[in-house]
Amino acid sequence: MEDEEEDPPLAVRIDETTHEFSNSHENDDVSVGVTVITGFLGAGKSTLVNYILNGKHGKRIAVILNEFGEEIGVERAMINEGEGGALVEEWVELANGCICCTVKHSLVQALEQLVQRKERLDHILLETTGLANPAPLASVLWLDDQLESAVRLDSIITVVDAKNLLFQIDKYRHLSSYPEAIHQIAFADVVILNKVDLVSPEHSGDSLDELEKEIHEINSLAHVIRSVRCQVDLSEVLNCRAYDATHVTRLEGLLEEHQYKSSQNLHDNNVRTLSICEPLAVNLDKVRLWLEEILWDKKDGMDVYRCKGVLSVKHSDQLHTLQAVREIYEIVPARKWRTEEKQMNKIVFIGHHLNQDILQDSFRTCTLATT
Repeated sequence: MEDEEEDPPLAVRIDETTHEFSNSHENDDVSVGVTVITGFLGAGKSTLVNYILNGKHGKRIAVILNEFGEEIGVERAMINEGEGGALVEEWVELANGCICCTVKHSLVQALEQLVQRKERLDHILLETTGLANPAPLASVLWLDDQLESAVRLDSIITVVDAKNLLFQIDKYRHLSSYPEAIHQIAFADVVILNKVDLVSPEHSGDSLDELEKEIHEINSLAHVIRSVRCQVDLSEVLNCRAYDATHVTRLEGLLEEHQYKSSQNLHDNNVRTLSICEPLAVNLDKVRLWLEEILWDKKDGMDVYRCKGVLSVKHSDQLHTLQAVREIYEIVPARKWRTEEKQMNKIVFIGHHLNQDILQDSFRTCTLATT
């Protein structure tokens, strides 16, 4: 395929005697952002990685390659065989200052080693296999006790093939289970709609608009970027701060945009997005119990992949943010409510077998006084 025929980046093996690891960093309070790159097989995920590795962006970006990922030029030279199940990794430094490695077993261990170079890095990219579900990776990177002080999950980027996307979605639309390709859209913060040049020139504008609509039917919170050969503005894919509880302005903007993109069928069993709103302040303990029943016990058969929201909490002047990936969730105070703001609970869910009536009615019980 065209994505696998590119010239590899110029790679130079690191001489470990010339790059000493250091535990002393000038900016200990600044963590390194980690972006997970996933995508449909053949969509151009490797093209995106190569584009970043070759770019003259002036940033030191580390790229961790999953051993089973689509092959890109540097990967052949880097994989070697481990003995006794030992961690297999080999680092190479690229001509533009980026660092690249492959990991066979321990992602956490590889990240810990990268953090030793923290003063030399601006960002970390984690490239996954085309069959990977990004949810477990998000769980490790987001709230892992070993890593959260040193690295932070910045965003999940999914690359999709504009020419074949509708076929891939339609093929599974009425099935009870979904391929990883659909999950990758559901978990994405950014979707790169790649190969738009291969879409039929006739009515291509309408076709691309339809593709974006299909993506937002699954995940209305995703930012969609159209591209040819994954040539995108790096400012749109790096430092998104999608999981940063203090970056509440972005979250509020997403929630505002969502109401214009939400799926219309309230009882649709497909993977989709819906939202609930509640003007009354909630009891935070009740919200936690309510959320755990939905995420952990899969209340009424609902399978929630992600959710984001803002909460108005009783006896608090703080706007609280809510984020969840599968069973893991976080609720934290983000900032004070402004005087002119209307305090409101807004939560967006992305998942399968979602029922808006049940979610809305059950959430309303969180506003009741504790007896």
